[in-house]
Amino acid sequence: MRSIKQPGVPVTERIQWVEARGRAFSFRLEAGLPLLEAARRGFAAEGFAGGVLNFGSGALGPFGYVMPALSKTGENAAFYSDTYRPAGVTRTKLGSMTLGSRDGAPFFHCHGLWTEADGKASGGHMLPDETVIAEPFEVQAFGVDGAMFIVEPDPETNFKLFGPVAAASIGARTSGRAFALRLRPNQDFAFCLEAFCRAQGIARAKIHGGVGSTVGARFTHGGVTEPFATELAITDGTIAPGASGALEAALDVALIDYTGGIAEGRLVRGDNPVLMTMELVLEVLD
Repeated sequence: MRSIKQPGVPVTERIQWVEARGRAFSFRLEAGLPLLEAARRGFAAEGFAGGVLNFGSGALGPFGYVMPALSKTGENAAFYSDTYRPAGVTRTKLGSMTLGSRDGAPFFHCHGLWTEADGKASGGHMLPDETVIAEPFEVQAFGVDGAMFIVEPDPETNFKLFGPVAAASIGARTSGRAFALRLRPNQDFAFCLEAFCRAQGIARAKIHGGVGSTVGARFTHGGVTEPFATELAITDGTIAPGASGALEAALDVALIDYTGGIAEGRLVRGDNPVLMTMELVLEVLD
């Protein structure tokens, strides 16, 4: 399997996880608000301090983002581009967000694809402090109670990354069990989730959110992304028994690589290792 050498020593525990409770809901992001504040308000209105969300078409402006890029210093296996600030209103096609905290304040990690006002199709990593809602749009969220995604230094990748940590319940109304996860580098995305569900006795689960990166990508439709550094959003995901009865993860994703190449589709199980991180929430269905 493909792998990328990270600057630090691999942590023994390859999945950082916290069991919690959660609930799915939807809300509208209001125009004129920074994307971070609009998302925070939507979760707070339902009694949650954080969680994950997914969205389709929306409108952003002003807007700032970065794309994946090669590392100029060698201090990281890959890095970010300079900041892009397209003029006018950018129309999103899709996106996925993790909402948590950094240094005690709300923060998000958000990847997506979009079309800029001049017609350019692009994607990448949205900047919380430079992204504003231009027109109201709906998002599908999943709030988590009993866990929180917190930005912490990660010695393995030499980045500050979101990871789930246990948090005191804030008494939000929930509908069932959920697991907040962060998958560490150089393990297959699908196989990792399948093994986790087997270990936890989970027969069926739905993925909410889903922000991270893979070492290029191999798709079931035959498409291949060769450039190794990507920014990826999960558009749909389940773990359920396959034809053989064994658990299989179906992972539909969208990504942009460091050359600007865009790809969408279902990932091949067993051939898509995590590059830096993968954050998501599993809602336990059975």
